Amino acid sequence: MSRAAITDLYRIDDMLSAEERAIRDTVARFIDKEYLPIVGKHFRNHTFPRELIPQLADMGVFGATLTGYGCAGLSNVAYGLILQELERGDSGLRSFASVQSSLCMFPIWSFGSEEQKQRWLPGMAQGKLIGCFGLTEPDYGSDPGGMLTRARKDGDSYVINGSKMWITNGTIADVAIIWAKVDDGGSESIRGFLVEKGMPGFVAKEIEGKFSLRASYTAELSLQDVRVPASNMMPGVQGLRGPLSCLNKARMGIAFAVMGAAVACFEGAREYSLERKTFNKPIAGFQLTQEKLADMLQEIVKGQLLALRLARMADEGKPTPEQVSLCKRNNVKVALDIARVARSIYGANGITDEYPPVRHMLNLESVYTYEGTHEVHTLILGKAITGINAFGN
Repeated sequence: MSRAAITDLYRIDDMLSAEERAIRDTVARFIDKEYLPIVGKHFRNHTFPRELIPQLADMGVFGATLTGYGCAGLSNVAYGLILQELERGDSGLRSFASVQSSLCMFPIWSFGSEEQKQRWLPGMAQGKLIGCFGLTEPDYGSDPGGMLTRARKDGDSYVINGSKMWITNGTIADVAIIWAKVDDGGSESIRGFLVEKGMPGFVAKEIEGKFSLRASYTAELSLQDVRVPASNMMPGVQGLRGPLSCLNKARMGIAFAVMGAAVACFEGAREYSLERKTFNKPIAGFQLTQEKLADMLQEIVKGQLLALRLARMADEGKPTPEQVSLCKRNNVKVALDIARVARSIYGANGITDEYPPVRHMLNLESVYTYEGTHEVHTLILGKAITGINAFGN
């Protein structure tokens, strides 16, 4: 049985359209030819290959599911397949595309004014303008409603003060979607603002010392009396529904994407086990190694089927948050487990970045936490199962 036939044991390819397969294969070739040869260097040096952004744009990666404004208008399944291949390369590359698409372009497209859409979306689709998403704060991650960032109305502007933490693309972004609390006549509501690079008082500082997502830029954003025109506030949404709908969009993509990391770890471990010999035979011939490979493949097939069904439901209509949580929770956990098991097959070699598992394992530790921690998704499902809200008091 060929490598491809083993990885696709349940013939998921048969469930894809010709267009979806072609899109996936185009991105896969890009990853194999352009990205995998350089990702190790960028991971070591804590850098991101910005020179590849135009090629990603040419493939229609940015805002792939959006229509108009130069976006590709693809299905959610096609977008999931794109992210799966990017993640097979590295979570850092996929995070860049996810943030650009699901967390920046999507809210502008969904909630922005026509002027905001025309100003930002075409350039973002072309990769000429980069965005980031500012929701998480140093003291408020899983509880975004407790955010301290405030926007005060002052004439035809808003003055924003606060800080945001763990912001992918933050140091290279031309625009940041900043969520802040606004006093609307005595009651506070959360609104989204387009804060532009270079606005006085707006500073992005790279977070150093990461052992995860090293081939990605991650920033802390500081806003000190940043004056933003009132026309930069997105008019189409207020409250937590805005940022949470963006996160739901991103979570769907992540749930599909992480199977790419799992596949990279499985395929690498399988190939290594067939080549590495001990006690005069390949380690693939030992029962314990075969059990590890069987367990990995089983979870990949299950995870891909789950992700495909979720993406199809997204194309048919809006999936529920519980459906998204189940898929994100399951797939990230099994991808992380697969990376760890794959690492063990490599033995001591598995701790080096010459081979993929440890890099994916370190990255997936972040993915396990961001866009809703594993525990938060557990409680979302728990509430759906029992009808009892375990969050807060």
